[in-house]
This record gives sequence, structure tokens and C-alpha cells, in this order.
Amino acid sequence: MPEMPKFEKPSPDLVERFNAVVDRVASPDVGRRPMFGHPCAWVGGNMATGLFAQHWWVRLSPERTKALLDAGEASTFEVMPGRTMQGYVVMPPSVVDDDAKVGAWVGEALAYTASMPPKEPKAPRKAKPRKPA
Repeated sequence: MPEMPKFEKPSPDLVERFNAVVDRVASPDVGRRPMFGHPCAWVGGNMATGLFAQHWWVRLSPERTKALLDAGEASTFEVMPGRTMQGYVVMPPSVVDDDAKVGAWVGEALAYTASMPPKEPKAPRKAKPRKPA
């Protein structure tokens, strides 16, 4: 079994930027909780946007995702090398650094995710019995 990669934490500046942009463009139905130990925004139980290492990713429609990837305007989102997360793209630094562009991409991700059926909350997992020492 391959060794699990060590997950790099996003920089404090990127986390601050993420929070500021989400605060600015999100509606009240957008929640936040970490995924993979990184900040993430959710709508209806579906991931919409978040950080992973020094990357900021967004969930977009299949057509928009394909267009951005084909044009080289975004890259695929991979938590582990070679394991692409379908429907998600990493925004390039030129978008992340521009208030209007990042707001537009995040707003688009939140709107697209809001159009998806909400996910039912999962029942809490039962703890596995511990083996006697």
C-alpha cells in the first residue's frame, strides 16, 4: 500500500484571504468545516471551495471545468498524486491574487454547488471495540 503523503498546511495569509473572500461572497446558507484538515466552504452538505496545501480549489459545472482545463486556465485538483477529484479545479495564482476574479470564481462555485441536491448527513460511525492490551 502506498505511503500516505504528508499534507502541507496552507499559509496563514492564504487562510486569511480565503476567509475574507468567502465572507464577502457567501450567502447565509454557506457553512464552513475542514476537509483533509484544511478550510472548506460547504453548501447543502456538498463541498464548494477550499484550500489544500497552497492551492485554492473550486467546484464548477462539468462544462466550465472542461473549458478551464482545456484552455489551461486552471489545473486539476489532486489530494494524492494521480487521484484527480472530478468536478474541482485549482485556481491559478493570478485569479487568487485578484479580488474581482477570485470573488467571481468562488461565487460561481457556491452558486453551482447550491444547485446540487443536498446531501443527507451521515450517521455517526460507531467506535470499533478496542483489543485488550
